[in-house]
Amino acid sequence: MGTLYLVGTPIGNLEDITLRALRILKEAALIAAEDTRRAHILARRYEIGTPITSYFEGNKLTKLETVLRALDAGDVALISEAGMPGLSDPGYELIRAAVKYGYPVVPIPGPSAPVTALVVSGLPCDSFVYLGFLPRRRNERRGLLAEVVQERRTLVFFEAPHRLRKSLADIEDVLGDRLLVICRELTKLHEEVWRGTVAKARVHFDKVEPRGEFTLVIGGASEERERWDDGRVQAALGELLAQGVPRTAAARRIAAASGWNRAAVYELSLEVGRN
Repeated sequence: MGTLYLVGTPIGNLEDITLRALRILKEAALIAAEDTRRAHILARRYEIGTPITSYFEGNKLTKLETVLRALDAGDVALISEAGMPGLSDPGYELIRAAVKYGYPVVPIPGPSAPVTALVVSGLPCDSFVYLGFLPRRRNERRGLLAEVVQERRTLVFFEAPHRLRKSLADIEDVLGDRLLVICRELTKLHEEVWRGTVAKARVHFDKVEPRGEFTLVIGGASEERERWDDGRVQAALGELLAQGVPRTAAARRIAAASGWNRAAVYELSLEVGRN
């Protein structure tokens, strides 16, 4: 029975790989890679001759059994597109299956974009919440933000360049104008760390076209949050109800963001519905 190794790989700069990771990749019988193109680039750079097979969101159901069978014959190294496998990729499902069927699972620590962005942000990092990629759909994105509106810990998440502007607008609307650090192309040639607030970020990226891979680090909620006035609550209710969000769900989201009691928001929603 082989061992499933969870190997951290560079998030940009190919020099950010450990000697142990290189040894495991060379000694394994198979490398299961989320992105075979990037895996082959790494393999060529460090003369890794191990066979590489794809394992990603689109083929995880068909490849799961293939990888498990490979573990019967020898060691398998699982690598993500970048960073540690299992974070915002289908790797965790393979890991869970390996654990279920009794295969040894060993982590080989390496780079991680969320942690790298967090430590360079200058925001509190003794405790944080990682949200992965923000949802593509606006309703779902705003719903997720509403769930963490009172979260005191630092928030870390990914966003695609073509959605960054819309997400910043939702962040300001739901979470308010907080401290924000935006990390772009971490460890790569055009690495950039932008620091400011959500409102300033919106102004900045209205002038600058978002390009590259983004990791956002945003300050947690302060102890006291400004209470919304009636007009703002009514406007937010009208928007959510018009989008088809159920009245109770809309009241819950807005109560979390506004400092209002949920029952009071729900009562106000009845008036909005009558208007």
